[in-house]
Amino acid sequence: MQLKFAQQSKSFHAELKNRVNAYFDTKGIESTGNGLLYFKAILFSVLLIALYIHLVFYTPATWLAILESIAVGGVISAIGFNVMHDGAHGSFSRHKTLNVIAAYSLNILGGSSFMWNVKHNIIHHAYTNIDGVDDDINIQPWMRMSTTQKKYAIHHYQHRYFWVLYSLLYVLWIFVLDYTKYFRKKIGGMPLKKMHFSDHLTFWVFKSIHLFIFVGFPIYKVGFLPWLVGFLSATVFAGLVLSIVFQLAHTVEHTHFPMPSEEDGKMSDEWAVHQLKTTANFSTESKLISFLVGGLNFQVEHHLFPKISHIHYPAISKIIRSTCEEFNVPYIEYPKMRVALRSHIAYLKEVGRAA
Repeated sequence: MQLKFAQQSKSFHAELKNRVNAYFDTKGIESTGNGLLYFKAILFSVLLIALYIHLVFYTPATWLAILESIAVGGVISAIGFNVMHDGAHGSFSRHKTLNVIAAYSLNILGGSSFMWNVKHNIIHHAYTNIDGVDDDINIQPWMRMSTTQKKYAIHHYQHRYFWVLYSLLYVLWIFVLDYTKYFRKKIGGMPLKKMHFSDHLTFWVFKSIHLFIFVGFPIYKVGFLPWLVGFLSATVFAGLVLSIVFQLAHTVEHTHFPMPSEEDGKMSDEWAVHQLKTTANFSTESKLISFLVGGLNFQVEHHLFPKISHIHYPAISKIIRSTCEEFNVPYIEYPKMRVALRSHIAYLKEVGRAA
């Protein structure tokens, strides 16, 4: 059954697009990235290279190596949030080649830009928080992210043990989940779009490059045990940061998890309203958090306008908020990251114990 969103005679989404487009026309600026975004891309790339060289070629003391490895995990997350994410959405630059290069940073870091495009851009952004379709809320059987999912006894404690699972996200992503999608030719319950020869080649070549850069060569230079400690320090921290930022955007107490009609697969809301009901912002006043997480604390703005660079989210958020008030559409926002995290934990506890 194909999912369909409701059509409204006075479309909230159409009015919102007109107002946001008018903002860029009036300002006479591109909706893609600018100098600040390019500065961040260079900064985080240089930091990653510098940390890698120091860890692999200069073998610092154990305590310093562990701290630097944790920093590597943080920089990997920052590249994912700021560079890869905008590039994959085509919002990093008005030049397609730069967008492709930015998106391919994920391949260097062990992921698959092809799988990410299907999972994130096509499925998650279209069908946010819809159980059985949105793979981002499919962590079964380990966690229950919606009351429509099957409940297991272990879910009673998921608000306590989620830290461990979130920490494993990155290492599972690059070594297990991408390959599972590749060979099953499915992402959750959705079929994977056809891969051409170039897609297959890119998948395997970059997986091999990543294994050489981050596994084989470091083991050769520093030995297996030092590499293992460093690699786990980096990937565990990256996994935790990536998971927390993405989960705070959709799985908190005030977000919805609507399901389509069983008869015709129709959703009750138009697409833009659905996005606002299933998405939340956090810490939008914090310039530091916005800088580090690539504007993903403005998740509402991102889901409504994924092809606009995160650099512009603070500005267009004012337009979106006022339009939501005018159309009486909810705009979910948590003032601080810690408040959103508490709400996420409370939500996990509620869903884990609900019938």
